Amino acid sequence: MKGDSTKSISSFLSLAATLSLLFGIHFESCNGSRLLAQGPVSMQFIRTSCSKTTYPALCFNSLSSYASAIQTSPIQLAHTALSITLDSARSTSTTMKTMSKSGVMSPPVAEAMSDCMDNVRDSVSELKQSMEAMGHLGGKDLGFQLNSIQTWASAALTDDNTCMDGFSGKAMNGEVKTAVRNHMVNVAQLTSNALVFINSLAAAHSSP
Repeated sequence: MKGDSTKSISSFLSLAATLSLLFGIHFESCNGSRLLAQGPVSMQFIRTSCSKTTYPALCFNSLSSYASAIQTSPIQLAHTALSITLDSARSTSTTMKTMSKSGVMSPPVAEAMSDCMDNVRDSVSELKQSMEAMGHLGGKDLGFQLNSIQTWASAALTDDNTCMDGFSGKAMNGEVKTAVRNHMVNVAQLTSNALVFINSLAAAHSSP
């Protein structure tokens, strides 16, 4: 009797383990199906949208991890692109401040750095205004709102390029010039990509 009882318990545990494994496989399969049904769609939306930008690789790499939030929304795509750009601009602004205090610079380099910091500060402000406006889109003034966002993002891109132009002279310190350019090129390219999405929204709104 005791042996039969032990065998019964063993058989029951074996059956339970088998059912648990089968249920787990089924659950993972269903969950995987949902991810396959949603993931590629949003990823493809981002990839297709990024292909229309000047810097598609940077665009996709910066946005792909936000696919679940973006889904297939052009507005969310533009908003996320602006958010990433603003973060990059803020980080660059902090870096510029650190660099300006790191050592003695020649007068031309110090002046260029000071001007660049002003440009980046303006860029951050303009990107922030764009972000805030993107968060309140709607109503009868939608066209005006989109035009304002375009204007701010365009101004931010101009500021980014102006900063880099300030370091174009031969009198610029090579290391400082390279460091500034590496940071500013990234910000400018992100800004350019975000502007493409904003322009697309404005074009879609103005279409009959």
